Amino acid sequence: MSTTEREVEHKLRVHGLYRLPDLTSAAHAGVSEVVEHPTIVLTATYFDTASLRLARSGITLRRREGGNTEADAGWHLKLPADEAAGSALARDEVRLPLGETPPSEPPGELLDLVLGCTRGAMVEPVATLRTERTPYELFAADGRTLAELTDDSVSVLDGPQVVARFRELEVEFRDGTTAEVDGVVAALVASGAIAGGLTSKAARALGPQASAPPDVPAAQSVRPKDPAAEALRAHLVRQVRAFVAQDLRVRRDLPDSVHQLRVAARRIRSGLQVFRPLVDPEWAAALRVELGWIAAELGAVRDREVLEARLLTDLDALVTTPPVARSGHVSTVGVDHTDPRDIAAAASVVRRAFDDERGQARQGVDAAMTSERYIALLDALVDAANHPRLSELASQRCDVALPPLVRKAWRRLERDVRLLDLLGADDDWHEARIAAKRVRYAAELLVPVFGKPAKVFSRTLELVTEQLGEHQDAVIAAETTRRLAAGRRVTGTTGFVLGLLHEHERTAVTQARAGFVAAWPEVSRARHRAWLDGGQ
Repeated sequence: MSTTEREVEHKLRVHGLYRLPDLTSAAHAGVSEVVEHPTIVLTATYFDTASLRLARSGITLRRREGGNTEADAGWHLKLPADEAAGSALARDEVRLPLGETPPSEPPGELLDLVLGCTRGAMVEPVATLRTERTPYELFAADGRTLAELTDDSVSVLDGPQVVARFRELEVEFRDGTTAEVDGVVAALVASGAIAGGLTSKAARALGPQASAPPDVPAAQSVRPKDPAAEALRAHLVRQVRAFVAQDLRVRRDLPDSVHQLRVAARRIRSGLQVFRPLVDPEWAAALRVELGWIAAELGAVRDREVLEARLLTDLDALVTTPPVARSGHVSTVGVDHTDPRDIAAAASVVRRAFDDERGQARQGVDAAMTSERYIALLDALVDAANHPRLSELASQRCDVALPPLVRKAWRRLERDVRLLDLLGADDDWHEARIAAKRVRYAAELLVPVFGKPAKVFSRTLELVTEQLGEHQDAVIAAETTRRLAAGRRVTGTTGFVLGLLHEHERTAVTQARAGFVAAWPEVSRARHRAWLDGGQ
């Protein structure tokens, strides 16, 4: 069973003869006492692919022996901390005990977590380091442990031979504030230490290749006069990088990760669709099929999460008076005389219905994301970001080639909107939603090229995509409620409550349509699209 710890630390490089300063007398360090602990010896073998895909992505996988605490020895996978960490210095460390796993074979649980990065390439030992570590606890006057300072002398081994040596300091947060720890680091820098960022010991041992960009390097800036090929390549780079980042978050089961991975897949698909005259049609079509497949697998999980949460929230709204507003629609079915026990019974029906479906859907995603088909998709996405298959039209300037394609997507949306009827079929509104999201994604693609006007246009489109998204959610919720009410085990009173819930959701459908109609005049103003014709 793995455990996960978050560490926030500064790394500093020092020479072999460096001497630690007296931190208790350093200005602004706030250290009143330094307690030195006995030196320990740690031997770690680091694992990576032949091309160091993990190291180049800021990931470290090691097997470590030695030390004198449970945290010292074991299998350790260090990952970039989730965005919520709020610090660029943070890392998440997933730990497993040494157990009975052969020293040369990393545990499958850890390899599965980084599969999106390794893409199935063999992971093998790439470096062995022996570290002589002297730890120091740094205390404040009030007794708090501000930080732990470790002084590490590192030997890089080739078999029994030492082939290189270096020394570094690590200052890891404990109970100290950012200002207090920064004061400690400043004192060390003032005494000759060099702030070393977050470069791992393995990366230092492996040399420049370990610090090279990942397989999909950051996107370059693109100007309106640059070839459209550069804008498409930058779009693919951004979204493939987002896809790979969210892949790791899904495997870690982090909040909203399934949704964000699905969004990245949809944005890539949408870009290939809207800008299809600029890409090789067969290549783009094949990629869109595979992205559609994984998006559907992810949707099976995401849609159930959203739907269950919505139905349970709306059941609670049935016993509130006056009506309760919630994310874009207002309940008009407040029923102050509904027995809370009937509401609870209906909620149980909802939970039971989703329990099995949720588990099955998640198993489907896990199976899909470990399949050869998915690994092939990852390889295809990395290749697409680095070597997109483009047509001759992509050699035209951005301001010549791209705006007409956005205008075309807009005209499709206008056509679908003209066909809408407040009392019309739900599917017509769903088609309008697809068209609106396609225009919005296309506008977002152009934001890095055209700047503010494209950003304003895309944000304006959010007014209607949110209403149409609420409409679709309410349609599905209403249909699900009707299905649940028809179940064999539903009693009369529970069926009545589910009937009220169905009415609630159909009311939300009506309100979403009204909200769309109210927002459309502003969204459709010509001034929001003037930039597509060269206007400001």
